[in-house]
Amino acid sequence: SLSGEPDPETGPSGEPDPETGPSGEPDPKKSPSGEPDPGKSLSGEPDPETGPSGEPDPGKSPSGEPDPETGPSEEPDPETSKPAGRHHCSLCGKSFTKLQNLRVHERTHRGEKPFHCSQCGKRFTRLENLKQHDRIHRGEKPYHCSHCGKRFRSLGTLTTHERIHTGEMPYHCSHCGESFRWSGSLKTHERTHTQEKPYQCSLCGKRFTELGSLKIHNRIHTGEKPYYCSQCGINFTWLASLKTHERIHTGERSYHCSHCGKSFSGLVNLKRHERVHTGEKPYQCTLCGKHFTHLGNLKEHERTHTEEKPYQCSLCGKSFTKLVGLNKHDRTHTRGDKTYHCSQCGKTFTRLRYLNEHETIHTNTLEKKTYHCSHCGKTFSQSEDLKTHERIERLCSDLCF
Repeated sequence: SLSGEPDPETGPSGEPDPETGPSGEPDPKKSPSGEPDPGKSLSGEPDPETGPSGEPDPGKSPSGEPDPETGPSEEPDPETSKPAGRHHCSLCGKSFTKLQNLRVHERTHRGEKPFHCSQCGKRFTRLENLKQHDRIHRGEKPYHCSHCGKRFRSLGTLTTHERIHTGEMPYHCSHCGESFRWSGSLKTHERTHTQEKPYQCSLCGKRFTELGSLKIHNRIHTGEKPYYCSQCGINFTWLASLKTHERIHTGERSYHCSHCGKSFSGLVNLKRHERVHTGEKPYQCTLCGKHFTHLGNLKEHERTHTEEKPYQCSLCGKSFTKLVGLNKHDRTHTRGDKTYHCSQCGKTFTRLRYLNEHETIHTNTLEKKTYHCSHCGKTFSQSEDLKTHERIERLCSDLCF
């Protein structure tokens, strides 16, 4: 909802959920069919809020507390007791069977939160949400799972959790027959068939199937990075990015190439590597039709059409299409300053890496040829020679396609 509070008539997907209560959890007052069971309380006994007839008690809200909209002494609005018609929200078009539910929903548009926690000051749209929140402060979890002993604050959460043990999947897709544990999951899935994208970014207009996806997308505009690494303090926009980053510290490489056995810290890196073996080139230039293995290569290629040169030398102002071109150019400014000297023959180098590679000649490691081409298996004694070879390989490969 606009206020950030759960919508009393919506499930996790943002659509009306016949089995969820105001907290977004399955409503224990509803039967397995999803319809309200008139006159029954949580325990199955006649509900003191409605009475045996199932009609609402004048002056009380669905939680049994005096309704702030009517008060205990006022007569109930005749329209709130008539379930026959549909009442529509003038702001978003959502419809409700009862007028009182529409009134509660309208609070989300107005930002009205009349119920507040006396301990932390947090405010809520519905009294039921406040009651569930209070259990956090009291540490109360009165409902426990008979299968695993896990405890929950609400009966609805327990009922939903138990489906994990029972394997119950009561929600079925009418298009393909796939089953789901939760109605919200079904509704999200059904949008893959209908192509419906009800959630739209107010800043760029991009649309999404799920509200959660829209919230994550909004971080691109806000710059919010809520996930941070406890090891080095770097912040990330997405949790998945943090988890991939943390493997740098742990050294974990849990994704292995089935072709050559090479391991990677992230699934994306593995998939990118596998294209070396499969020859897949999923990125195509819209101007000339040429295909590329990596998106970065496509973007570099597109600059040959646009003549964009984003890399500029800070010393002379010359610009380049590729970063590697700028790096090579930089050496022309430092060529006269060769600070690394070989202790064996006195030869000087502009970079320490070049000196280290040169020294292998004197230590007789030339024959070891420690750099291997992953495409053809050819070996080289210096990394620069391997890189030159691989560029030729890629060029030949691109020309073939």
